[in-house]
Amino acid sequence: MTKAELIEEVSKVVEMTRKDSETIVETIFDSIVNSLHKGEKIEIRGFGSFRTRQRQPRVGRNPKTGSRVEVPSKRIPFFKPSKELRDLVNHNVHSVEPEAAHSGPEPGASGENPNHS
Repeated sequence: MTKAELIEEVSKVVEMTRKDSETIVETIFDSIVNSLHKGEKIEIRGFGSFRTRQRQPRVGRNPKTGSRVEVPSKRIPFFKPSKELRDLVNHNVHSVEPEAAHSGPEPGASGENPNHS
């Protein structure tokens, strides 16, 4: 999903203009970026948390020339999904086919032939 698609989805769900939806999405992203810039942690319950991690300086290699390049230390953004988000991503079958989710593994899921005894 792109940022434009997200804005369009917000516009449809909330029934507001695309311009207002764009303002909302931009404000959320800007708030996250500004908080990370300040070194703050952002926690969105049920979704995940954003924070920065410090990378140590290192010696890298220029891929074209093979020469050594000093790479300075830097902060990088890091996202850690919540348990709920991980479960939703990995078990979305429950919302699509609830009866199939409780009937056990699919035939052939274990690598065995289901018609062979």
